[in-house]
Amino acid sequence: MMLTPPNSESELIERAQQLAGLTLAQLAARFNLPVPTDLRREKGWIGQLLEQALGTTAGTLPKPDFMELGIELKTIPIDRCGKPLESTFVSTIHLLGVSRLTWESSYVYQKLKRVLWVPILAEKHLSIADRQIGTPFLWSPDTEQMAALRQDWQELTDMIALGELEKITARHGRYLQIRPKGANAKALVTGINENGERIKTLPRGFYLRALFTKTLLQDYF
Repeated sequence: MMLTPPNSESELIERAQQLAGLTLAQLAARFNLPVPTDLRREKGWIGQLLEQALGTTAGTLPKPDFMELGIELKTIPIDRCGKPLESTFVSTIHLLGVSRLTWESSYVYQKLKRVLWVPILAEKHLSIADRQIGTPFLWSPDTEQMAALRQDWQELTDMIALGELEKITARHGRYLQIRPKGANAKALVTGINENGERIKTLPRGFYLRALFTKTLLQDYF
């Protein structure tokens, strides 16, 4: 079953609200999809299931999931107290191209300027099938949040452009952090070292800290 893309924000949020309360098994059954027993080999499965259920259009393009609406879809695993259980992936970093970007032209900005958040109750005792979809909400960064995200992005991309990639740790950045992102240690990409030489290194991605997404959930609920 393929859904047509939503035509408006209101249609999108209505679709998402209709999924609230369903388990992942119940939603997967609508599309005759098997539920994995382990997400370590299928890390993107939950997001892909929601994409199918809501009618995203971007596919693998580096665009917001709902391209016509300029809205990104983000699922966020939470406990029963509404606390995020992990950081949230934003985008992969193209290490050789960061020096040519501005904040407004970056994937991070494009993906975070308008987000549909879908919380997923995902406590450890719950199987993947029994995890439950929560109440969705639309969010855009306020002035303070946008300024802080921009500052984090600028400082981190400056470090990459100066060849200081290997000095970046998960402690850098107030709201936004950089972490390795790869299936395994053999999945290497090209970066630049401090001498301007090309090197092979682990892929990196931008992530939102759980501390930041916790404040979003608290503000909304």
